[in-house]
Amino acid sequence: MNYYLGLDIGSSSIKAALVEIESGKSLGVVQEPKEEMGMFAQKNGWAEQEPNDWWLHICNAITKLKKQYNVSRSQIKGLGISYQMHGLVLVDKAGNPLRKSIIWCDSRAVETGNKAFAEIGKEKCASHLLNSPANFTASKLKWVKENEPEIYSQIYKFMLPGDYVAYKFSKKINTTISGLSEGIFWDFNKDTKADFLLEYYGIDKSLVPDIVETFGIQSVVDKNGETESGIAAGTPIYYRAGDQPNNALSLNVFNPGEVAATGGTSGVVYAVTDNLSGKESTRVNNFAHVNYSKKNKRIGKLLNINGAGIQYRWLLNNLDVDSYEEMNILASEIPIGSDGVCMLPFGNGAERMLNNREIGTRLVNVNLNNHNKAHLCRAALEGIAFSFLYGIEILKQDGVKPHVIRAGNDNLFRSEIFANTVATLIAQEIEIYNTTGAIGAARAANLHKGDFETFGKVIMDNDYVMTFIPFKDKEPYLKAYNNWKKELELILNK
Repeated sequence: MNYYLGLDIGSSSIKAALVEIESGKSLGVVQEPKEEMGMFAQKNGWAEQEPNDWWLHICNAITKLKKQYNVSRSQIKGLGISYQMHGLVLVDKAGNPLRKSIIWCDSRAVETGNKAFAEIGKEKCASHLLNSPANFTASKLKWVKENEPEIYSQIYKFMLPGDYVAYKFSKKINTTISGLSEGIFWDFNKDTKADFLLEYYGIDKSLVPDIVETFGIQSVVDKNGETESGIAAGTPIYYRAGDQPNNALSLNVFNPGEVAATGGTSGVVYAVTDNLSGKESTRVNNFAHVNYSKKNKRIGKLLNINGAGIQYRWLLNNLDVDSYEEMNILASEIPIGSDGVCMLPFGNGAERMLNNREIGTRLVNVNLNNHNKAHLCRAALEGIAFSFLYGIEILKQDGVKPHVIRAGNDNLFRSEIFANTVATLIAQEIEIYNTTGAIGAARAANLHKGDFETFGKVIMDNDYVMTFIPFKDKEPYLKAYNNWKKELELILNK
């Protein structure tokens, strides 16, 4: 039996998966390290990781995977890589990292990006970059130029985390259009590198890696890569993408109107469109999707909801309950609208979709005589569902026309109240799949053949769990949502 290997490089762990090439069936997934990877925070708001730590954990994960499932290096015929987005890796001419990677959640470049947005102009940023430069990779590189000139002067190339991992396997430095777009290095208007932003930041164009296709032979494992990783020299790296575009790919989301949703600690709605609107560029991020090409412009519009599952977990930890299942049962005993109780679930920092307002979690309209913990459970689930809908309304204003939502089988989407509320209010089906980013990356290695139809069938055959159908009687849900929205707008309009 022959396999593809998928790697998912997160900021807390590395996951590695093997899938059968013929069937796309997952053989198994391992995680390294067992405990979470550490982050270095020299100052408040900073977050850095050592790129070679990723490599060490990748090599350990591959060793464990091969041993656990009795797979030899010659059986692994290709690699796919998914990685934490927006990170910055800097290497010298010998390919050695010049400093730790400034990762996605590091906020040191916020002011750099805001200044660029104001000086370049909202209209030019929206029409060319589809985003504000914000705290993305380009702004992080500018921060290094200004604050660490001795390091900047030694840079041979900058890379995104997935580019560096591919380099460690192959000693080839390259990137993708999708990758450059997530760093805000891509000009969608001219379909080339964003030279005007590089010039504004004073960044030498020669620091940009060569561009390769997202699906295809990007490079091959070399002798050193074989020695360190245990993957045979000559094995092709067929695919690479950031974690959110890769999550969408894992759920078979490629075409306009298809939406991928995740409901973990925070929530993400990632909608594919062919509309190059940057109208909501301060609230929505726009990236070249994995199947973007100059002829076939597929944009992934990413909307993040910080205050999602973390609220429900907080209730689990602080109410007298034993499990999410118990909370879901309690919530199901309460009518739609929670008898007027509303929870605004925004207690996990500033919300980009609320224009970076930090309004906290608010619990309102609680009657101490009539309401109990079951009302809190229902109000929390509804509040998170309503925040997803609020986000989808922003995406619709920005040119998205959703016709199906596909979601992972994670905590929130396991709740019928949550999934039924979202499905009914957007009047679209929600399909649930049991998959992971590492499995998606492994399967994506097969897309160098260009057969997207078979790829979709593999996901349906192996991962499909169920579909939530919108209820015909939308009225009580709409009434509850409008009550919730009224409470939110009272705070936003203060």
